Amino acid sequence: MSVAVLVIAGLIGNVLVVTRFLGNELLDSQIIDKWQGALNGQSAQLLEIQGQTRIEMEAVGRRLADMQARLLRIEALGERVAQVAELDSGEFRFNERPAVGGPESDVEISQSVPAFMTAAQQLADQIKVREDELEVLASLLANQKFREQVSVAGRPVKLGYMSSGFGRRVDPITGRMAWHAGADFAGQKDSDVVAVASGVVTFAGERNGYGRMIEINHGAGYVTRYGHHHELLVTAGDVVKKGQLIARMGSTGRSTGSHVHFEVLKDGHQVDPARYVARSRPT
Repeated sequence: MSVAVLVIAGLIGNVLVVTRFLGNELLDSQIIDKWQGALNGQSAQLLEIQGQTRIEMEAVGRRLADMQARLLRIEALGERVAQVAELDSGEFRFNERPAVGGPESDVEISQSVPAFMTAAQQLADQIKVREDELEVLASLLANQKFREQVSVAGRPVKLGYMSSGFGRRVDPITGRMAWHAGADFAGQKDSDVVAVASGVVTFAGERNGYGRMIEINHGAGYVTRYGHHHELLVTAGDVVKKGQLIARMGSTGRSTGSHVHFEVLKDGHQVDPARYVARSRPT
């Protein structure tokens, strides 16, 4: 635009010079031809500038359209992810304009910026806000997935049934009343035994009364124990995932038959595993 202003100013200057020559009666055909040629050249230059400006404006328009389409895709993706993750609908409102504000500034910004430049900046700002929101959303999903994986929930066997619960019971070997610190799951020998949550194996080996036993630390004060195995499939220091096969069911140690003795410890104290077995998902 500034170039066009200079061209127009040049045309006005040319007119003033021509007028001066007329006043002084110094014009002749050679001077007229010279200035006519200059005017024609400046007119052509002005047309060229106008054409270039039109091309640039069209390019900016296409860029704005691309940015608008990108923003719509981001907002649609954000809404879908928020629904799938079952996040609070009030936390991420992708169908609304981002809320902004702040105190009025004393610094005035020039209003000479073309409207299309202002629109482009607004779109860029909106896209940045949506991208930041999606980054936070991805972080929340990752944390949610992590909590789900390390949360103690489910059965330690794929096949079998709970044959003895937590608490007071008649000891199957002595026949006297005794305290049972876990829950027993009976099944076929060599049946799959799985981790009920992700964690780190802190013990895998023989332990008095448990036979071949595995202990897994899940963090947040939670530890699980799995006893009486026929075969151990993990070793101390292994990182296991929720549902991972860790052993084959057996009857080693103090046992009357093929089963898994399953314990859940919270902050070092045995708690009733039934409350965790019954969980279909972490709460």
